[in-house]
Amino acid sequence: MTSDAPTTPTTPDEPGTGPGPHTDQQRPHTGPGPGATADRGISRKTLLRAAVAAGAAVPLLATGSIALARDAARSATGEPLPPTPFCDDGDDPTPDQMEGPYFKPNSPPRTSLVTPGTAGTRLTVSGYVFGRDCVPLPGVLLDFWQADNSGAYDMAGYTLRGHQFTDATGAFSLRTIVPGLYPGRTRHIHVKAQAPGEPVLTTQLYFPGEPRNSTDALFDPALLMNVRGAGGGKEGSFDFVLDVDGDPGPGPTDPPTDPPGGTWAAGRSYAAGDGVTYGGGSYRCLQAHTSMAGWEPPNVPALWRREP
Repeated sequence: MTSDAPTTPTTPDEPGTGPGPHTDQQRPHTGPGPGATADRGISRKTLLRAAVAAGAAVPLLATGSIALARDAARSATGEPLPPTPFCDDGDDPTPDQMEGPYFKPNSPPRTSLVTPGTAGTRLTVSGYVFGRDCVPLPGVLLDFWQADNSGAYDMAGYTLRGHQFTDATGAFSLRTIVPGLYPGRTRHIHVKAQAPGEPVLTTQLYFPGEPRNSTDALFDPALLMNVRGAGGGKEGSFDFVLDVDGDPGPGPTDPPTDPPGGTWAAGRSYAAGDGVTYGGGSYRCLQAHTSMAGWEPPNVPALWRREP
C-alpha cells in the first residue's frame, strides 16, 4: 500500500497516533480501488465519479459537483425542483468496504458531531437512503465515525462519532468536519447503514479531488461524495442505495402483530447496556434507540447483541 511514509509500514486504517493495527477486523477489498477490477456493473453515476477522480472533463453542475439526476433537476422556468429519486440508471447498491480497527459500538444519537471547540473545516453531509426500487427508506440506522482534524480517532470517548435515523422521506443530514489525513489513507468518513430488519452495510465515503485518492488501495470512485464550498466550510451530498426491497408496505404496527414472548417491546426507549428477552433468547442493547416493529433484536445486530 502506498503511504506518505514508505519506510514505516501501516495498516489501511492506522493513523499516526492511536492503537496498533487490528488485522482481525480487516478483509480484502473487493471494490475498484487503484489497480483493481470492478466485478459489478458500471452505472452512469459510477462512470461520472470515476471520470472526476481521474480528472477527465465530464458534465458538472455550476458548483463543480457531479451532475447527478436528482441534483440537476430543473423545471421549465429553471427553478430547482424538489429532489427526486433517480434509481433506474443502472446504479448498483452502494458498495461495502472494510470496517477498520476504529469502530466503537454505543455511539451517541446525534446529527452533529461538532462542538464549538472542534478544530477543522466544517462539513455538512446530506442525502437520502433508497432501496433497490428507488423507494426512500425511513428509519434507517446510520452510524458515522471518522478521524479528527489531525488524523486521529478518539478511542477513549465518542468524539466525531454518532448515529441517527433517516426521517420519513428517507433523508439524513450530518454536521461534522473534513477529516484529517494519516499515513496510508486518503480522506474518508466511515458509516454503517441498516434498514429495519435488514443486514448492515459497512462502507466509507470519499472526497473528490484528493491527491491520495489515486494511491489509497481502498478508494472506490463509486463512493465519492459531491462536495462544494459553502462560506467558510463545505457541503457534501451522497445517496445510499441499500440492497433491500424498498417497498415500505403498510408500515410498522405497535405492538407487533402476534408478538412472541419476551420483554422486548416496540415503542420503548432503550439505553446502551439494557437487557431484554425475545423469542426465547437474551439480548444486550448496543446503542440507545427507540424500538419499532421490524427492529426486533434478532433482526438488528447493530442495535442488539445476542447473549450466551
